[in-house]
Amino acid sequence: MDEGGWQSNHDDELEATAYHEAGHALMAVHVGARVRVMALNPAAEGKLDRYAEVAVEWPRETFATREYQVKAMQVALAGPAAEMHYRGEPLHPGFVSEWAADWQAAWDASACLASDAAKRVSLLEHWTTYVYRWLGRTEHWAALAAIVDHLLAHESLEGDEIDEIVAAWLG
Repeated sequence: MDEGGWQSNHDDELEATAYHEAGHALMAVHVGARVRVMALNPAAEGKLDRYAEVAVEWPRETFATREYQVKAMQVALAGPAAEMHYRGEPLHPGFVSEWAADWQAAWDASACLASDAAKRVSLLEHWTTYVYRWLGRTEHWAALAAIVDHLLAHESLEGDEIDEIVAAWLG
């Protein structure tokens, strides 16, 4: 492959990663959590593990346990759902290796909501569908794209910056 082709693929993967992380951040803001920081490391793209992160703070005293568990599932599943939208591929987040940590976080959050494994999978599939549809709404997708644009331009965003970016759509 020529170098230009590699760069194009690298840029596509970086953008997909930015959409993924922006999905987590947008959903966190939506459900009442606070994003401390989100970061993207373009130099890590193309390696087995993508390097990007969103640090979320949960005001646990604000949510009852069940409510927190549902919101934690939504945030965990929002990264894969955003990336599915970006790629135009409705995939199962439990079967994509790059999303294993997200699926595990959602699985762990669902423990007190459904003890039977089949019921937990069904619950996670329900919330994946909900989050996917929520992100597909015009105003939510616009907010997500705005976060992505800023993240790609700056590689790191503080929580206050994210709040400011999405205020027009979620405010």
